[in-house]
Amino acid sequence: MIAAKVKQPGLPKEILLAAWAIALGAIAPMLDSTMVNIAIDKLTQDFDTSLNTIQWSITGYVLALAIAVPVSGWLMNKFNGKKVFIGAVVAFGVISVFVGVSWNISSFIFFRLLQGFSAGIITPLMSTLLVKTAGQENLGRVMAIVSTPMIFGPILGPVIGGFIVHGASWHWIFFINVFIVLIAAPLMMKKIPDFEPFNKDSKLDVFGIINLSLISASLIYGITQAADHASFSNRATLLWVGIGLVLVAVYLVYNRMRKNQTVLPVTLFTHKSFSTASIGLFLANISIMGPMLILPLFFQNFRHFTAIEAALALIPQGIGMLVTRPLIGKMIDRIGAKYVVMVSLALSLIGSIPLIFITAQTSMIWISIILFIRGTSFGGIILPLTSEAYLGLGDKQLPEAGVGINMIENIGSSFGSAVIATVVATVAQGLQPEIINDIKGYHGGFLVSVIVLVAIFIPGLFLTHKKKV
Repeated sequence: MIAAKVKQPGLPKEILLAAWAIALGAIAPMLDSTMVNIAIDKLTQDFDTSLNTIQWSITGYVLALAIAVPVSGWLMNKFNGKKVFIGAVVAFGVISVFVGVSWNISSFIFFRLLQGFSAGIITPLMSTLLVKTAGQENLGRVMAIVSTPMIFGPILGPVIGGFIVHGASWHWIFFINVFIVLIAAPLMMKKIPDFEPFNKDSKLDVFGIINLSLISASLIYGITQAADHASFSNRATLLWVGIGLVLVAVYLVYNRMRKNQTVLPVTLFTHKSFSTASIGLFLANISIMGPMLILPLFFQNFRHFTAIEAALALIPQGIGMLVTRPLIGKMIDRIGAKYVVMVSLALSLIGSIPLIFITAQTSMIWISIILFIRGTSFGGIILPLTSEAYLGLGDKQLPEAGVGINMIENIGSSFGSAVIATVVATVAQGLQPEIINDIKGYHGGFLVSVIVLVAIFIPGLFLTHKKKV
């Protein structure tokens, strides 16, 4: 009886330790991608350059990450997944040193590109290795563990980055990665099991990898330009999104000619769970990641908070995410994704609709409660959809699924930021310049988020559910 009681509540110890080791390895790139935003002013001054040039260190990082994702699929197929993952994490730490000691803006951007590429290898491997480690029956709880760095990144990254920049210098934003990697690497080597190559017989799909990388890079860059111009009708967006769509058509033809023997077979989307989850994750990244852009701006523009104060104001949202994370994982494994997503969407609407009516005078207590409620729902939307994407897939399909899901999430989050930034600017331009009126642009941005959240109910209806045991 005692043994039964000990075993029942949680995951087997070896799976739990392996999952935490994988999650720890992913914390550095997740934190780094948001910490650097807080140091933009310092970087501009130290390198004596323009804001547009510095932005390339962020845009370039995202583009390099997107380009690396298809490469990660091939690496998982051909080599031991554990060694590839640890190698990418160590490379991220080493490159971070070079970023920190950059001697001019050109070297800084170059090393940021290398950093982004290594992060693009880490991210898909993280999810795929966890699915392989956990097995279908433990997928929800293990995905809840790996969500930890995803939570800490957007919420705590700006706070930690702010304290580092003010207390030391921007260089330490990158040097701190070395300490994280030094702690993570021995744990990963000891606790992560060896993974045989998923499909060692697969040939290197050079054209497919290059094509998918260019699709991601061109679409994300075009969408990023839309966010910068606050319009989708600017020349750069139309050009690069157009190139991306043409490359999608090229890939579809190529995939058909190769009879789905490609790095991302189109037949993967014939699996109901994968296609449903893909649509849901694309919409979720728009509705969740989009407002992440304008919430800090709201606090800075209308409450006159500093960058660090704005980041601290978002902590209730992060606490909400952490509070529900363990419960969500258990519920996914127990009742399936469908009802977890439905309930979480309802919670998210309760925490998002009030933002449409927020003003500069709204009490911070109420704002904190709203953000907490909103945060409790995030894991219940993202985690079940991610788990659903891998449901029923064979081992050989896991790297392919990892590539597809990461591409969809990267494009979705970029698209969400661009759409909401465009809506905010467009609505504000049609109003008087007084501050009380400008806030209506933000209301418009939050309204877009609410509409997209409602749209997620549609793919949510097709998610799997389990009979209560």
